[in-house]
Amino acid sequence: MPHVIEEARLASDELEVSLLPSLGCRLHRLRAFGVELLRTPEDPATHADDPFFWGAYVMAPWTNRATARPMTISGRTVDLAANFADGTAIHGQVYAAPWEQRGPGSFAIRHEGGGWPWAYEVTAEIAVEGPRVRLAYAVTNRSDGPMPAGIGLHPWFRRPIHVGAGARQVHPRNDDPAAEPVDPTGDLALDADREPPGGLDATWLDVDPRRVTLRWPADELGATMTIDPGAAPVHVAVATPDEPPATPVEPVTHAPWALDRLARGKKNAMRLVEPGEPAGLTIELEVTRLR
Repeated sequence: MPHVIEEARLASDELEVSLLPSLGCRLHRLRAFGVELLRTPEDPATHADDPFFWGAYVMAPWTNRATARPMTISGRTVDLAANFADGTAIHGQVYAAPWEQRGPGSFAIRHEGGGWPWAYEVTAEIAVEGPRVRLAYAVTNRSDGPMPAGIGLHPWFRRPIHVGAGARQVHPRNDDPAAEPVDPTGDLALDADREPPGGLDATWLDVDPRRVTLRWPADELGATMTIDPGAAPVHVAVATPDEPPATPVEPVTHAPWALDRLARGKKNAMRLVEPGEPAGLTIELEVTRLR
């Protein structure tokens, strides 16, 4: 008998959110005015077989890539296993793990091990009101010493989509640990009046104001993504691969390869949080009709 994956549903007249607590508390569906905004499979079990390329999932306690080799950080050894085709450790540890549902829009997971020498907890508080969904995430250090902490959300938005964001600089290649930030000009300038060009895999740094504009011209829908990472700067990763045919627009709390930078004592590194201290990220997405 096939395993039934339970969905948690939050909805208003304008917006519907379907979450999968047993598969990383990920968004399986995000439907606005009857239109599906995410690349999502018909069968929720597909998320388990192919966790990186569907829906919208939480990345913690780090985002983007980290080197899959032993690193010494704050007196402890981080020894992460590769989980991606390029041989890196990508997008943290909770994106497909089972979370506990504590209330209609409240979820949590506690984690320890897997080469990460700190215990931590990740929480999600999600609410839908009218055409808005509010997603409040936090990763909290539950160990007895300082821990690197980062968090982000990785939504795969349906194409065609326009993406607009102002940024001071952009990290031009998320898959290149040696890449240095550059000015966001030419193809690296995100403009809400056009689709991002193909072949991008970059992170826009210090996005100001703290929001991203999205448009689905074919569906006559638009959205504003307002991002609050607390004391951290706003970074947004965007990619336009040939496959899958969707565009991730990922609010994150640190730059690419930030765990490696911390181990090497470089700038733009992940920050350390003390025992009991959280690192948070709140995202509010408001969808509007363009016609």
